[in-house]
Amino acid sequence: MTVTEIFKNPIFPAPMAGVTDSAFRRIVRELLPKDGKNLLMFSEMVSSNGIHYRNENTLDMLETFTEEKPISVQIFGNDPEVCAEAAKFVEDTGNAAAIDFNCGCPAPKIVKNGDGSALMKNPELLKKILPAIRKATTLPFSLKIRLGFDEENLNAVEIAKIAEDSGADFIAVHGRTRQQYYSGSANWNEIAKVKAAVKIPVIANGDVCDFDSLDEILKITGADGVMVGRAIRGNPGLVGRLLHYFKTGEKLPPPALDEKINTMRRHLEYLIDLKGENTGIREMRKHAAWYTKGMRGGAELRNSFNRAETAEDFIEITERFFSSTQTQARNGI
Repeated sequence: MTVTEIFKNPIFPAPMAGVTDSAFRRIVRELLPKDGKNLLMFSEMVSSNGIHYRNENTLDMLETFTEEKPISVQIFGNDPEVCAEAAKFVEDTGNAAAIDFNCGCPAPKIVKNGDGSALMKNPELLKKILPAIRKATTLPFSLKIRLGFDEENLNAVEIAKIAEDSGADFIAVHGRTRQQYYSGSANWNEIAKVKAAVKIPVIANGDVCDFDSLDEILKITGADGVMVGRAIRGNPGLVGRLLHYFKTGEKLPPPALDEKINTMRRHLEYLIDLKGENTGIREMRKHAAWYTKGMRGGAELRNSFNRAETAEDFIEITERFFSSTQTQARNGI
């Protein structure tokens, strides 16, 4: 897959640990418009050390279904040789269309190890890691960063230039610092500075949740693409609706209740296929909370989900909830 092909569908679901696994990616792709089926997905971040030591759980994360491709596998780490080895290993699996490197994760356990957004504090190390990855793979190679580690050290432009000089094909910028985590508002003006500083394509990320915010982030940043994160949890069809709007200007409505229940059922099915019934049901609970966020009776529903022991229990609870919701809507309750 070439960079030009990647940016033909420039609305991307952001890589999110514990969210954008294979099951979620399959759901997102099913809900894309017909002319967007070749959109590039991003995996959860995968440990380079885990690949190096052939950790079973890590290798499981690299398994993909044909229905979810093409995907970019996001790796993380801080050792140039190990990161390069991981990139080559990923390419050799034949499952990835691109490689992404994480310099943005704010999780304490990741930062404590010197990975993720901790690398924003270490440009000299990135000057070793990024060229090593570039040399190790022939796939399109990108970088995911934040604006900096904190407000006193906004160095996204510096890191973006290092990425460009290292041979990265494009870069995604989350408009927050590590210190912010996900609080406050994304600073799109700082992303615009990155776009102005480099010649490679820039993807803007942060606070895109609807058609208006998509228009605004593109206007302010001048970015070549947009990455959508937390807004797609429980709302995987948003990627497709935003992509359709980007291409046509048409604002498609959100899914009806029956569409949402069908999506939840398939999501559960894919999770069980991927991780077995017990784990699939446990993981579906958080997704179900996102799918039903803001709905009347949502708290009761989540309590019911926590008692579900089988896929049949889960589906019955879901159908009963949505049937009740539809009845209330018809009666104006």
